[in-house]
Amino acid sequence: MPFAHNGTVKLHWESAGQGPPVLLIAGQGMTIEAWWATIPVLARSFRVIAFDNRDTGRSSRVSWLYSVADMAGDALAVLDAAGEPEAAVYGLSLGSLVAQELALRHPDRVQTLVLGASTAGGFATYMPTSLARTFFTRVTLMGPEEAEWAAVAYTYGEKTRRLHPDRIVQNVTHRLQSPTEPMSYLHHWLASSAHDAYERLNQIAAPTLVVHGEQDIVVPPANALVLAERIPGALLRLWPDAGHLYLIDEPRADQEIARFLLHHSALYAKCG
Repeated sequence: MPFAHNGTVKLHWESAGQGPPVLLIAGQGMTIEAWWATIPVLARSFRVIAFDNRDTGRSSRVSWLYSVADMAGDALAVLDAAGEPEAAVYGLSLGSLVAQELALRHPDRVQTLVLGASTAGGFATYMPTSLARTFFTRVTLMGPEEAEWAAVAYTYGEKTRRLHPDRIVQNVTHRLQSPTEPMSYLHHWLASSAHDAYERLNQIAAPTLVVHGEQDIVVPPANALVLAERIPGALLRLWPDAGHLYLIDEPRADQEIARFLLHHSALYAKCG
């Protein structure tokens, strides 16, 4: 079982497939299991590297508060442990904030960037509805299974809830294989709340794709518009029937992301 180390923090990571490397950075309270639908799609063309964020899965539990920048150091340690000097980076939700910091602090390590369900942070943040905010402050008081099912109305699109409940059941089943403790969830929430990259986003040099569900009430889609406008040359893809977990609501999303990464991987190889 491979581990990377960032100081005293130990990070469990795995890889699948062969080809140009893609680093996946999961969201708040998520582990490698959150990528169960994504990894097989990307592994057809890439070496996919995924890891458990600190405080989740088989990675270290941390008793102190930390920042998104600290988590970017974790991602860098995973790349080092995997022997990859550079990679495409795909972050989801909290993971997309970590991906922003990685691209800003270590631009030589990030070839291409995908920001899913993301926000610039700071004053430019479009906040969730008051109902959603209230729910996510209460979720730390729930057990893992209760929290997963209670969050369904907030994290999936209406069409999925109505027509494809099997997708939700499958996703919850995978996520409950590595449930997250309430304190770890709180640590992630505090780190994401302090994120502010708005003034620095114009320094991102990597080709960037911003992906978002139009029904996202956790991170409203207006946040994606801010990112796409602020990051030079960024492309924007909104999925109309998808919520925060657009990759479950819209299975075509990861196929489109794979095409974006393949295109830029080919361009990078030609330039290199």
